Amino acid sequence: MVWFANLFSGVAWALMVHLPGFIDDLGATESYVGFAIGIASVSAIAVRPWIGSGMDRRGRRPIILFGNAVQVGATLLYLTVGALGPWLLVVRLIHGVAIGTMFTALSTYGADLVPAAKRTQGLALFGVSGMLPVALGGLIGDLVLRNDNWDAFFFTAFGFAVVAAVLSLGLPEVVKHGDDHRPAGFFKSMARLHLRPIWLITLVFGTGLAAYFTFLRTFVDESGLGSVGLFFACYAGIAIALRVTVGWLPDRLGDKVVLAPALLAVSLGLAILSIASTDAHVAIAGLLAGTGHGFAFPILYSLTVTRSRPADRGSGIAIYTALFDVGALIGGPLWGFLIEGIDYSGMFLTAAGVVVVGSLAFYIIDRHPESRVAETAGVV
Repeated sequence: MVWFANLFSGVAWALMVHLPGFIDDLGATESYVGFAIGIASVSAIAVRPWIGSGMDRRGRRPIILFGNAVQVGATLLYLTVGALGPWLLVVRLIHGVAIGTMFTALSTYGADLVPAAKRTQGLALFGVSGMLPVALGGLIGDLVLRNDNWDAFFFTAFGFAVVAAVLSLGLPEVVKHGDDHRPAGFFKSMARLHLRPIWLITLVFGTGLAAYFTFLRTFVDESGLGSVGLFFACYAGIAIALRVTVGWLPDRLGDKVVLAPALLAVSLGLAILSIASTDAHVAIAGLLAGTGHGFAFPILYSLTVTRSRPADRGSGIAIYTALFDVGALIGGPLWGFLIEGIDYSGMFLTAAGVVVVGSLAFYIIDRHPESRVAETAGVV
């Protein structure tokens, strides 16, 4: 049930990879597009401490239902946007609350149900419900927008949000209070020494992702290469295929052993976009970036769960998911300014370099043996 709730909620979110095209049609510059897309991350980040602490203290279900209500409302509000200005930014902020809440709460609920012995594989398979929307959002958006019908596009997002809300009504509470340690809270979880390297590489990863999640639509429009649907179909398709067939690799070989080549694949995907001159290059970039995401996201997700105290799982996952919003908040305007100052090629190449440098920093900093990490975190 939570897998399907996450799937439909994810499509409502993933359709918004086309939103830069809507903002561009309103007459925005590239930097404004980046700002308008990135500003949703402000509210998504701001709500995370409340979400994390609320899940740890009151349970998952109330937060999930709240997130659904906001998401349904936010998708309808886009229909009221007719020009650039404050109202567009207000709607983006409201949508950010929905995105931050749903992403975090459903991810936590899924982590509660996955057996510890196969945690990375289990989270990877649960994460298929989050990767399918990446492909479906691009393709469905291409189909709906064939005639540039933005009203139909936003009604489509609203429909998926409603289905997610209905499915979420059937989710029972999974947290039993009183059988665990007292939650330490969001900010204490953020400060834990053994979690800091995870926060660093997740932020780097999220900033790199912002390069194509924010600007692939405008890149395709300007270059005439490929399509949003082509890139994200390849991206999500390979990620799902790898998770289903070889999702056991991190549990067998070690999370950090598999994480290194995964991050390299993400950077290579960005680098290919910097030199793309054919539709095939866009598809190859999608395959490489999707390969990296297919492994990197569940590995970092699993490491977060493993290194967090059970009583603080909600806060830990809230921080983990929030860092992707921080990455979008940083990356959206940054990559937009680079496009205006240099070009798309320079922007994608810079993003690839950021992922490489951040990955090297992670492996230099993260020297904690896993056994000590588990002991320190109170994980049994």
